[in-house]
Amino acid sequence: MRVDHLLRLDPLDLSLVWGDETLLGQEIGGVTATDLEDPARFLRPGEIVLSGLVWWSPDGGPGKTERFVSALREAGAVALLAGEETHGEVPRELAEACRAHRVTLIAVPAHTTFRAITEAVYLRQWSELSRRPTDHFALPENVRLDLDRALRTGATEGELLDRAFAHLGTPACHLLTGSGRTVARTAAAAELPAPRAAELVRGGHGTTVRVETEGATVYDTWHLHLPEAGQVPPRVLQEIAELLGRHRRRQDRNRAAGSAACAELADAVGAPRFDAHRVHSALASCGLGDADAYTVVVAAPETHGETVAPGVAALTEALRHVPSATFAVADGTGDETTAVVAHPREAATGVRARLGDVWPLIHACSPDSALHAGVSGAAATPAGLNTALTQARYALASVRTAAPSSPRVAGLDDLDGLGKLIAGIPADVRNVYRQTVLGPLLGAGRGSSAMLLDTLEVFLAHDCSWARTAEALHVHVNTVHYRVERIAALTGRDLSRLEHKADLRAALLCR
Repeated sequence: MRVDHLLRLDPLDLSLVWGDETLLGQEIGGVTATDLEDPARFLRPGEIVLSGLVWWSPDGGPGKTERFVSALREAGAVALLAGEETHGEVPRELAEACRAHRVTLIAVPAHTTFRAITEAVYLRQWSELSRRPTDHFALPENVRLDLDRALRTGATEGELLDRAFAHLGTPACHLLTGSGRTVARTAAAAELPAPRAAELVRGGHGTTVRVETEGATVYDTWHLHLPEAGQVPPRVLQEIAELLGRHRRRQDRNRAAGSAACAELADAVGAPRFDAHRVHSALASCGLGDADAYTVVVAAPETHGETVAPGVAALTEALRHVPSATFAVADGTGDETTAVVAHPREAATGVRARLGDVWPLIHACSPDSALHAGVSGAAATPAGLNTALTQARYALASVRTAAPSSPRVAGLDDLDGLGKLIAGIPADVRNVYRQTVLGPLLGAGRGSSAMLLDTLEVFLAHDCSWARTAEALHVHVNTVHYRVERIAALTGRDLSRLEHKADLRAALLCR
């Protein structure tokens, strides 16, 4: 790999500050990252040097810059890749020193990581090694050229797979995510159910190769899977995976460009006052305008220590399992992630059902983090999105309270009992209600309070049966009568009246 090859890698977005044709034609032998003022003893001939320029300062004087660049020259470094993040640009003083010592200088923008550059160099070197004429495991030259053309012209993942494996007879091959979603498959590959696909990615039969792309998460990383081990040479598989990685990086850049529109839609839908023009405009920017119906999904993690599920990545991957749906996902209020899903009117119930099916697969990608989701009812028009957001938040609060450690999806139809309904009420409101109804009972004395609360709970659970309550508590029935009378006196509720029973039951559920 030559120095000028780095400048041709679109995902890196590098720019040449100084360097002539001869220097740009030098071969790269390795990569070293350093911010030492004198890095000479750590460098080897032929390396490119990555530096964040932490060692440089405007008042440091030319001597510091001269010492750093001369060390690169004496060690035989072929280029200096200087990060712009620390100082906002590559200092002119550094450019002049590189020109004087004839060291190629390349600027690295803030959004490009040194890891991405390092991986690009070593992947290219490995790829060139595998393409030597004496190595029969490499992709043929005509196949590589065809794939490069397909990549430039916007071929789909399925087209890339078929072209990549055509010279091998197009064996069965799937491109899968960690949650078991099939991104693409060759013509000979049978359809895989998501649970089975996820199992294969985690180490089932056959051969699986990870597609390395910066920014991918455990939820959406791509994996090439062939059902028969040894069917394709490993180096060929690795080269195909690298090609798919280039395709994925281009996709990710395009999606990142639309993240601001998704954030604007989430803000517009959650605004205290509905602004029809703003919501319609935000929907159009996200490609969700003029849909038959909309559903809002709100997800939030249950934290364990310092591990928090990345909500946007997880919810995005989950929604990609939903057929006939387009969506926009963005960070919402607090730890929430909000999604607006556009879908055919008849598919409204399918969003909740499909998310419920795939949620265990999403959780399996990151078992240390429980992620919950609330799903609204269908909104027939954009005007109903604010109400849908409220519904989704209520369903989310209900499931987080009812089952905090078990990843769950809840919709409005799941609120089929008083306990689930109350669980969605904000905690501070529940606490006020509990204190109002049970407060006098709670002040009856520590030991007496626990005994009376236990009796009340058992009494209501046994449909106010004196005999069954006495049996369950292992006390005489007269004791139950005495305790219930005490409860009635303290709370002012008559347990022979249905409405008072409901009050007390609701207060117990608020604990």
